[in-house]
Amino acid sequence: MRKIRIGIIGVGQIGKRHLELYESIEDAQVVAVCDQNEQEARRVAEKYNIDHVYTDYRELIARDDIEAVDVCLHNNFHAPMTIAALKAGKHVYCEKPIAGTYFDGNAMVETAKETGKMLHIQLGTLYHKETKAAKALIDDGKLGKLYHARSNGFRRRGRPFVDGYGTKFFTNKATATGGALIDMGVYHIAQMLYLLDTPTPTRISGKVYQEMEMDPIRRAESQFDVEELALGFVKFADGLTLDIREAWSAHMGDFEASSILGSLGGIRLPSMRAGGESTPFSFFSTVSDLDLNSTVDLNAMDIRRHRLRENEDAYDSSQQHWIAALQGRVDLLPTAHIALQTMLISEAIYLSDQRGEEVSAQEVMEKSMSTAISL
Repeated sequence: MRKIRIGIIGVGQIGKRHLELYESIEDAQVVAVCDQNEQEARRVAEKYNIDHVYTDYRELIARDDIEAVDVCLHNNFHAPMTIAALKAGKHVYCEKPIAGTYFDGNAMVETAKETGKMLHIQLGTLYHKETKAAKALIDDGKLGKLYHARSNGFRRRGRPFVDGYGTKFFTNKATATGGALIDMGVYHIAQMLYLLDTPTPTRISGKVYQEMEMDPIRRAESQFDVEELALGFVKFADGLTLDIREAWSAHMGDFEASSILGSLGGIRLPSMRAGGESTPFSFFSTVSDLDLNSTVDLNAMDIRRHRLRENEDAYDSSQQHWIAALQGRVDLLPTAHIALQTMLISEAIYLSDQRGEEVSAQEVMEKSMSTAISL
């Protein structure tokens, strides 16, 4: 298959991670990187044998030998870079969340439609083995009618920067818009929306918290003004409901893993407990009037799929899927739509918290405003 020539905007923590993954994909070739920190951009380019380095993203997207652009910046920079790249005739792969607000994310989606270019959002949980197993059970009707799901994410004490991981830009609304909900919650909410076939949200309520103590020096330096814990409840047009609990930091051993309830069966996804122990993927059903609690050998499933299914490698990771879609081997999963609905729900939780009442999805769509930062 032909190689896909890529330019990367942003060589920070996320950009470096993307570069590592591209190195493992034979048909991906990164030909240019861009970052305002020229010294770091050149150091990274040398490490990964990349020939071209820019400090102005406009110069990178102007290259006619680049087919796709990878945006690896903080949330409020996503929309300007993505829209500019799409208008320059490039396909775009963007880090999660889709943007800082629904307004900006929708502008990205609409620009992709107008330009006829593909927009792919990094939603890594869609390619996990447990997601594939859950989707197989749902698609085969083993859960029956789906009616409720739970999106859970937990860190014992893992707030960016103040707890020693990541940069202060994760903890400030000016660059990130929100905290735990749109940093980590996006993965779990998007995973649930994907498995539920992306239902239409109608009404949402929520509450966010920042209550735990933190190092006062790091608090001051980061200007920490986002949530460490987010809670939400979503009603969908078809009667489905979803509850959300996402923690960067909480005085608890762990949270129960994400789950889905159906009329014929239920699924609980694996979760990593605070001590490092993982709970298994579980399928609950009733057979011959016997209540069964079943576990699945996800590794055996994965090996068999790769032996028997064509292009199964295209679903091993978000980036492998992106390259395969650009090559025309598979259709691109609707990650932009899923990510946009995830942002709608997240923004609704913030609005509900501010008002102290349930809000409508329609109101959020109408009132959402841009928080985009242009460089």
